[in-house]
Amino acid sequence: MQISRTSTRQKGFALLILSISLANFMAALDSTIVSVALPTISDVFNITPGTASWILTSYILVLAGCVLIFGKVSDAIGFKKIFLSGFLIFTISSFATGFLPGFLNSFYIFIATRICQAIGASMIMAIGPAMVTAYIPMELKGKAMGTVFTMQAFGGAIGPTIGGLLTQHLSWSWVFFINIPIGIFAILLGYKVIPDLTTNRGGYGFDRIGALLIFIGLSSMTFFLSEGQTFGWTSPVILGTIILMLLALGSFVWHELSVSDPLLELHLFTNRNFILTNSLIAFLFFNFAGIFFLLPFYLQNIQKLTPSLVGLIFSSLSIAIMIGGVMAGVFYNRLKGRKINIIAGIFEISGYFLLTRITIDTDPWYFFLCLVLIGTGTGMILTSASNMVMNSVSKKYQGMISSFTNIERFIPIILGVTVYNLIFTLGISGKTIPGEITREILAGIKIEDLSAGFNLAFYFAFIISIIVFVITFIAELKIHPDYLPEDPEKI
Repeated sequence: MQISRTSTRQKGFALLILSISLANFMAALDSTIVSVALPTISDVFNITPGTASWILTSYILVLAGCVLIFGKVSDAIGFKKIFLSGFLIFTISSFATGFLPGFLNSFYIFIATRICQAIGASMIMAIGPAMVTAYIPMELKGKAMGTVFTMQAFGGAIGPTIGGLLTQHLSWSWVFFINIPIGIFAILLGYKVIPDLTTNRGGYGFDRIGALLIFIGLSSMTFFLSEGQTFGWTSPVILGTIILMLLALGSFVWHELSVSDPLLELHLFTNRNFILTNSLIAFLFFNFAGIFFLLPFYLQNIQKLTPSLVGLIFSSLSIAIMIGGVMAGVFYNRLKGRKINIIAGIFEISGYFLLTRITIDTDPWYFFLCLVLIGTGTGMILTSASNMVMNSVSKKYQGMISSFTNIERFIPIILGVTVYNLIFTLGISGKTIPGEITREILAGIKIEDLSAGFNLAFYFAFIISIIVFVITFIAELKIHPDYLPEDPEKI
């Protein structure tokens, strides 16, 4: 009878982990699947590629501005309501995005439905790690977090391939329609397996002013980082956006320190270990994003590799991230977070060091090795450090910190692309690259000059990997008393 009970309990946790994983998979899939369809969408609606890019930009802006808000709301009304509502909004909006713009022949409708889609995505993305922390036992949390982030990596990896196949053989609409069956299944599964619990605290009042300020601040930051190169860093639009961002975020900090029930508990950042672990994740994504952005250009413009071979090389990165996440999940309870991070840091620093050794004649297999090392380290740290962050704060802050971890990944990714673009440009001898980097622009620059820019960027990435490695030694695992089991051996 005891065996049957244990088996049923484990099956319930497995279904719950699957439900949470589907959210991360769907969000990651949607972030990469759309980009492949943009040229086709540009032709269908007779718009420029720059205008079509707002299909991605509008989604990103809303996602960045809303994710922290829904994390806070989930702490008050419960994860299940936010999770299911988010999936419902995302699924309906996916259908609307695939159908209404073409039916009404309106690109503005396209943007409107994408904004609705982003609202739904921010709801399900905000609370994934929090649900693992809240519902999964301590002895299973490492494996659960590894599974969740593995599914996320898998979604991002197969997105471009699926997007290309759907666009070529069906139509661009199916890039959005594919979300519908996944969403319906996730809603039905989540309704059945997610516990109907709330963490509602007496005297709760939603911080509307804080929500407005953080939405304006994060959206402005996202806009100027992603569009600064296009508009020009000294253009009135970008300078005005920076001023708006500083005013909004400054006002947000001042407001949150004075309100009784803040949207983001800033006092958590007085904890040294909390700051270190979050910094580890932020640096990880900053470095990863910069190299992920530049390396394809190097492989095609310097190495003269075909796009298909470049895609194959980069598939090794996604597979390595998945393997690293699974490894960290399996060994998390045995080795603990700090040891896993140190081992992962060795993978990271080795991969980035090897990138500084490349030349024009480097064999393509060498890049497989570099990306496998970087990907494995990234997957391990992502799983381990996310566990460390979520288990270090009180249960009443689960949704808040879960949504914050999304921001600390999202903003460094955009910042990484921007900074590495700048470093690459500075490294090119006597050349400036106006606007966005493209293969056509790079084709007009001497290979020697291009190599100087890439080499400078790769050396910078190696330096950042050293910083990541140092942080892995000093960021320790500190479990909040809310999660301590009666048996210390289960920690």
